[in-house]
Amino acid sequence: MLSREKFIKFSLESNLFYLRIMKEHLFFIETSLTPVEEDIQKMSDLLKKSLEELMLEILPLANECISKEVISSCELVTKYTLEAERITSNLTGASINMEITEKELELLCDNDCDYSEWLETYIVNFNSRVLNIMEEVLSFKERILKEFSECKLFIRVYPKMLEHIIHETKLYLKILNCLKEKEIPVNTLCEELNFWNHIMGEHAQFIDGMLDPSEEELKKAAEKFVLNYEILVKECLRMHKKDMVNKSFKLTEYIKEYKTAATKGLLDCEIKSIIPPLLGDHVLREANHYLRLLKEI
Repeated sequence: MLSREKFIKFSLESNLFYLRIMKEHLFFIETSLTPVEEDIQKMSDLLKKSLEELMLEILPLANECISKEVISSCELVTKYTLEAERITSNLTGASINMEITEKELELLCDNDCDYSEWLETYIVNFNSRVLNIMEEVLSFKERILKEFSECKLFIRVYPKMLEHIIHETKLYLKILNCLKEKEIPVNTLCEELNFWNHIMGEHAQFIDGMLDPSEEELKKAAEKFVLNYEILVKECLRMHKKDMVNKSFKLTEYIKEYKTAATKGLLDCEIKSIIPPLLGDHVLREANHYLRLLKEI
């Protein structure tokens, strides 16, 4: 069982990271649906706004109560996030609560946090509310994939990308369910690395598929990342722990640089693609998150 301090800190950090990821998934779904799916668009927007409200609620509590490692990792927000939100919102017409990003850019680390009994009780209740909403979000995403697979709905998102965001949602739900018992998920090294190496490889696949055919160098680089992550996943059980962690870290450092350059290129309108700038920043933050996990391992 986690101590009170570790429970509060891990809950705050996990919720801040995953709530943003989840609400952006809903944004991408909302903006990829056709006008005929107005009711589903409204549901996606409603769920997105519910997650934004939860983020605004927890941000004041998180200030000075989360670690400097999480803040400095840029997994919660990057220097590109606010601009990516502004441009993507303007291009799509869909709303994004940018006050959240502005507040996250001002977050401080855990120098003066009072990990009180009151705060612990509040976080227990908050996690429970998030769990309930995330179960609804998972059902919504699974419905989208099912209806798309049965040709009952059209959305400009790959089925594999829908499966990808469902896997991430299930991971978040697993974390929330463990936190009910004041524990964290326990995985083998290969389970942990393979999950995130698979996620990173799929990011590269999606980038490759959404780049204009004329972007040959960027597409070749993405294809190479896909291959290298597939090799890591296959070799995990045969490779020494230290070698596996080091190779995963090195490759993820490279893909972080690739995603950083891509995000900047999308913001500056220098890359031909159908990738919204916010998606570039989204996958960059996930790489930053994985790098911090690898450092902890």
